[in-house]
Amino acid sequence: MADHPVDEKLPALKMATTGLQHVAAMYAGVVAPPLIVGAAIGLTATDLTFLTGACLFTAGLATFLQTIGIWKIGARLPFVNGVTFAGVAPMTAIVASTEDKSDALPVIFGAVIVAGLLGFLAAPVFCKAVRFFPPVVTGTVITLIGISLLPVAFGWAQGPDPAAHDYGSATNLGLAAGTLVVVLLLRRFTRGFVKQIAVLLGLVAGTLIAIPFGATDFGPVADAAVIGFPTPFHFGAPQFQLAAILSLCVVMVVSMTESTADMLALGEIVDRPADEKTIAAGLRADTLGSAISPLFNGFMCSAFAQNIGLVAMTKIRSRYVVAAGGGFLVLMGLCPMAASLIAVVPRPVLGGAGVVLFGSVAASGIQTLVRAGLEKDNNVLIVAVSLAVGIIPITAPEFYHAFPETARIVLDSGISTGCVAAVLLNLVFNHLGRRDRDAHDVTHPMEAGEEITGVPRAPAAP
Repeated sequence: MADHPVDEKLPALKMATTGLQHVAAMYAGVVAPPLIVGAAIGLTATDLTFLTGACLFTAGLATFLQTIGIWKIGARLPFVNGVTFAGVAPMTAIVASTEDKSDALPVIFGAVIVAGLLGFLAAPVFCKAVRFFPPVVTGTVITLIGISLLPVAFGWAQGPDPAAHDYGSATNLGLAAGTLVVVLLLRRFTRGFVKQIAVLLGLVAGTLIAIPFGATDFGPVADAAVIGFPTPFHFGAPQFQLAAILSLCVVMVVSMTESTADMLALGEIVDRPADEKTIAAGLRADTLGSAISPLFNGFMCSAFAQNIGLVAMTKIRSRYVVAAGGGFLVLMGLCPMAASLIAVVPRPVLGGAGVVLFGSVAASGIQTLVRAGLEKDNNVLIVAVSLAVGIIPITAPEFYHAFPETARIVLDSGISTGCVAAVLLNLVFNHLGRRDRDAHDVTHPMEAGEEITGVPRAPAAP
């Protein structure tokens, strides 16, 4: 019996190049949190480089746990793990509340360790939520994942620094558009392996095109060391403060919710639906990776949704490809010069490729919704309201400004709020009191209206 495509081992060259493509897709997301937190602390350039390398190294370890797995740990799906962006706000809040900034990272690391261990213990219970994720819920969440990521691509397309004079310039947007066109042309007019690595080739082409415009900076390569190891507890032994622990435990719950949704999405895409056992194993990998990460000076780890788009687009479903990407991440953590090669890719070029990647995730969600029975008014309402709730943080970022900071950790995540809304609405409309009502098939979420200004109500469709 042939192996499932998820368990397929590709030729070495194809494995390496497609694995590198996954690294390119998620690199910016991994390095952004340490750069933001490090800047808030006021780390030196050397320490900031060290912190970034440590996060790359621990992302590789977490990806190994997720893809290869040990015992009951790891979803064994083509799932990339890295530093979760959900922790940035509470971590910077911890920095702000710490008088001695040299204690900030040890306090953060201590909170991450505790949150990770508690999450690991909770995984078998948390995974049982899978029965509350039918296609109407998973399709909505997958669509929200794609929609939520698209603003990231649009931000990249404008440039790396919103304060810079060329942010959003015609040059930056042109580079993004040029990269997008290259990817589309490769996908349209090539076949086989070249077609599958179209995003990677698009990134290379976009970087080369950017050179004459002065948008490609090779300085990171020239300044980077060849070898460097993330020395355990480089910034000091972890410290355990209750407020910080509670804050990052909330982040862990958000992270586990998003990871569950991501696993369900990826399971649909690779044709190996994620059941309770798979989700529990995946959550164990997330949480154990997070608990181990501070040992090597890294932050909380979680699934990276942008790589789901890459799997959907390339149709390469092998988990060993993503494991190869994890290997590259580990090497980058050990070799700062290698890590700096990805940093050479201009942000607008990443933005152009991101439009394809993140849009593919949303398209996958729409494909799932097609199978969700949208001819039923209940399901249409579930999708409509859940999408609206999930899009709030994107279209109105200050909508929850009056809420406490801890609550905003959850509310400002459109994926989490949309997911919760979809699950609750599905329970209300499709489960509670189901025997007492019929779910009529209609083509619109609303029933025909009552009489208006003497006009009789339209008869119901036969």
